[in-house]
Amino acid sequence: MSCFGDAPRTTGEHLAFLDTLAQVIGERMAGRPEGSYTARLVAQGAKRVAQKVGEEGLEVALAGAGGSDAEVVAEAADLLYHVLVLLRVRGLPLERVIGELRARHAAKP
Repeated sequence: MSCFGDAPRTTGEHLAFLDTLAQVIGERMAGRPEGSYTARLVAQGAKRVAQKVGEEGLEVALAGAGGSDAEVVAEAADLLYHVLVLLRVRGLPLERVIGELRARHAAKP
């Protein structure tokens, strides 16, 4: 480790990137910059975004059943991104999903 910021990141820092990505998605939705995949996808409507979530979920499952670890990681990243877009399109914060997971965890015997 050095004073130049190359210390390994914690799990919390890695997970915090999901919130950063959700913010970027919101910015792309609002600004609709030319060439933005997010802006194009959102312009197609919530049904198309939901369809992409389904497609990516299937791709994760197929990669998990017979693909390499790299394929699983790449497809899982695509799925997480599209879920974040769907949440934004529906006006649902990521924190609400996290709250649901926490509630389920707390309810377990």
